[in-house]
Amino acid sequence: MIRAYDEIYLAKARMTLAWMFDYGVNGCGLEMEHFYKMFLTSSYVHRFEEGDCSVVAGLSGVELAQRIIMEVTGIREFPEPVFMLDRSPEYWLGFYLSYYQWYRNVMFEQITAYIAVTDILLMYRKYHEMDVMNFVYALDEMCENPEERQLSRLQAYRRRIGISQRELAERAEVPLRTIQQYEQKQKNINHARADYVLRIAKVLYCRPDDLMEIKNG
Repeated sequence: MIRAYDEIYLAKARMTLAWMFDYGVNGCGLEMEHFYKMFLTSSYVHRFEEGDCSVVAGLSGVELAQRIIMEVTGIREFPEPVFMLDRSPEYWLGFYLSYYQWYRNVMFEQITAYIAVTDILLMYRKYHEMDVMNFVYALDEMCENPEERQLSRLQAYRRRIGISQRELAERAEVPLRTIQQYEQKQKNINHARADYVLRIAKVLYCRPDDLMEIKNG
C-alpha cells in the first residue's frame, strides 16, 4: 500500500496529534467531540492526512491545536500548556488514531463516519498498554459493521454529533419530512436545494460535499 507520507515522519506525526488532542481537551477545556469536529472542519486535517511536513513535522501538538482553534473560532489567546508525566487518554487517542489513519491510508472523517471519536476514546481502557496493531484490528472490526455502512452520509453525520432529526430540521430551518427523506434515501440529497445543504452542513460541522452520496464503481 502506498501511504500519504514516509514512515520516517510517522513518529513525529503521532506525537503531534497526541499533544494536539491533549492540549485541546485538557489544556483549553474543550469537549473531545467538539474539538474533534473543529479539527475535521479545519484546513489542517487534510494537510495532516496528506503528510504536509510543515504540519506533521513542523508544528508541535500545542501549536497545531491553537491554529485549528484560531482558524475555526478566531480566538487568539490560549492557556499555557501544562505537560504531565502521565499521559492522558486524549494523548493516547491521538497517538493511536494517527497511526491508524497512516496505516490504513484513510481520512479521519472516514474513520469516524460510523463510530464516534468518544467511543474510540473509550478503547483506552483496554488497549492503552497493548501494541498498536491490536488497536488497528479492533478498530477495523468496529468500522466494518454492515448495518452502520447502510446509513446515508447525512444520517451518519447527524448521529456523530448526537442530535435528532427534529433538532436538525429546526436548527437548519429545513422541513423535518425533507430531512427524513434524505436520510432514508427517498430523495437524492445530491439534487437538494443548495441553501438546504449549506444550512444542514453548518449545523453538522461539516462541508456540504461531505453530505453527498458517492456511488462506488
